[in-house]
Order: sequence, then C-alpha cells, then structure tokens
Amino acid sequence: MSLFVTGTDTGVGKTFIAETILRLARDAGLRCAGMKPICCGDRADAELLLAASSGGLTIDEVNPVWLKTPAAPYAASLIEGLAVDPRQLVARLQDLRQRFDFVVVEGVGGWLVPIRQNYFVSDLAAEMKLPVLVVAQNRLGCLNHTMLTIRGITSRGLTCAAVALNTFDPVADYASSTNAEVLRKIVDVPILEGLAPGLTELPANWRALIGV
Repeated sequence: MSLFVTGTDTGVGKTFIAETILRLARDAGLRCAGMKPICCGDRADAELLLAASSGGLTIDEVNPVWLKTPAAPYAASLIEGLAVDPRQLVARLQDLRQRFDFVVVEGVGGWLVPIRQNYFVSDLAAEMKLPVLVVAQNRLGCLNHTMLTIRGITSRGLTCAAVALNTFDPVADYASSTNAEVLRKIVDVPILEGLAPGLTELPANWRALIGV
C-alpha cells in the first residue's frame, strides 16, 4: 500500500512523518520511494525524502516541480509564470509505483492549498487515488482542523487511512493530553502516536498502515 500524506496546516510535521515511515519501511525490507510533487522555496523536504528512500532515485524524480518562490503553489506559479501540470505529477507517481513496493507522497501545505486557480491539493490526491494519512500537530485547535480535513477527504470519496499526531512541545497542556482520546471517540479512523526521532523500527500500531 502507498500513501498520500496531507496536513491540517503547514508546519505540522508532514515531512518528519513521511521520512520516518519511509526509513522504517525500507529497513523492514520494502523498496520505498518518497515523492514531493511540488516544492515551493527550497527543496529541503524533497531532499529528506530522497535520503529516506531506497536507492535508484534522483531528486527530480522525488520532486518533479520546484517553484523557487516560498508561497503557495498557485501564488508561486503566478509570480514565476509557470503553470503546474497535474498530469505530469500523476504520471510520475505511476512510474514510481511500478518500480517500488511502497510510495509515500507528501502534499504541500494543507488539504485545500491551491495548485492552480481551480485545482487544489485535494484534487491532486483524488487523481492519485491513494489512501490519505492526515498529520496534525497535537495542540489546541487540533480537533477542529483534523475533523475538517477528514471530512474533506471522505467527501472526495477517498479513504482516510489514519491520523498521525505530532507532539512538538514536551510540556503537556489540557488540549495535547486529551486530543488523542477525544479523536478516538469522534472519528472512525486510527489515531496514531509514537513516532519520534531515532526510532529503529515501526511501532506496532503503525505496522498495519505500512503493511509490514
């Protein structure tokens, strides 16, 4: 199984989750490839995915479209005079899926970030037809943002494979200490925690997501 990784917002830890999944799935024996269809600004996210992937990839295969402007893809494309062609991105995914056992596609920003005037991250995910992993930062506001994203995914006829909660602040507050429990009560998808830097194998609750 391959995955499309989206976030409830920008900066919630999508790349950390994607590269960790890739690295641990690769270490478990799968031929893995990361894909960052669009980078805006630098290519740091794509470089991390490339490093976590199995061999045989180039940075341009991982990241087919690189917009130099650090803005949303549609805004960057207007500034640079370059329209993104979603067909190119879908074709690149199909090629990777033929060559690798497991592909992790990391979206840009959140679910409704615009890629073209009337084309959003959600449209790209729908064309790619992969199960969607939602990454959320475990903080105040997480419940609302997560629910909106899950409903957006299911409204497109896609499967929400799980929600990954990232906890950045080691000091727990009322929200971060209760978000996982509340989400498990109000949504019918797995709520996954426990990915941290330095892990050497996938936690048991993540293995079904990866298929190992």
